[in-house]
Amino acid sequence: MGAKIKVGTCGYGRYQPPRDWKKNFKSRLHAYSDIFEVVEINKTFYKLPMVETLKRWWEEVSPDFEFTLKAWQALTHQTSSPTWRGKKTGLTPIQMKNFGMLRPNKEVIESWNETKDRGEALQANICVLQTPRSFRCSLENEKNMRQLLSKINRGRLNLAWEPRGDWNENPDTIKKICDDLNLIHIVDLMRRNPLSSHPIAYIRLHGLNPGEYDYNYDYSRDELLELAGKLKVLVQEKETIYCFFNNYAMFKNAQQLKKLLKKN
Repeated sequence: MGAKIKVGTCGYGRYQPPRDWKKNFKSRLHAYSDIFEVVEINKTFYKLPMVETLKRWWEEVSPDFEFTLKAWQALTHQTSSPTWRGKKTGLTPIQMKNFGMLRPNKEVIESWNETKDRGEALQANICVLQTPRSFRCSLENEKNMRQLLSKINRGRLNLAWEPRGDWNENPDTIKKICDDLNLIHIVDLMRRNPLSSHPIAYIRLHGLNPGEYDYNYDYSRDELLELAGKLKVLVQEKETIYCFFNNYAMFKNAQQLKKLLKKN
């Protein structure tokens, strides 16, 4: 089962490698790649790093390590979003107006091309589109999304969509969009199951607090055993499963899950 399930974390910046790690590894990322097989790069969501920087990251990691990346927020989030705070320096007035909401305009398409360049530098297989609660389940947003994602050149990247807000109250719509546009449906498997027919599953685990995106959480052993059981069922349906922790205890929980999966 482990060969089909790739376990990692959303980001690696707070990873604490073993003592004396600098004797054996070139960087914190290199040390991370010795423990995990994949990482989701989320720095690309806030501000796109230089292509040369990402090529260097790819050269640093262990063989067979894999990157996924989160699409630049210029695709999904309007510049009025709090996520843009401190990240708007250098944007033109037209970009300020036209970025976000998956609108099929010139500025959003260009932001996709910039994201795609970063994905290619990382030799990534998957790019995450995380739409905000403000991107509501509406005919206008669905139309824009369909036009944009049908128009762009995806290259080698598979697109994975994490819908938030009222989309989750409309599962039939999510499934149809994902299947029509060949999207991976991103879910928190402890809350809901993926709806798309795509052969890849992409799991992002945020914790089990009452607020779905309250990341201050540490999964118990029983919860991780439940998660391992759910993955064991899902692995019968999918070719590959990416399972990322996105909670404050993500490094500990990811290593715990890896051990549980090995026992099965």
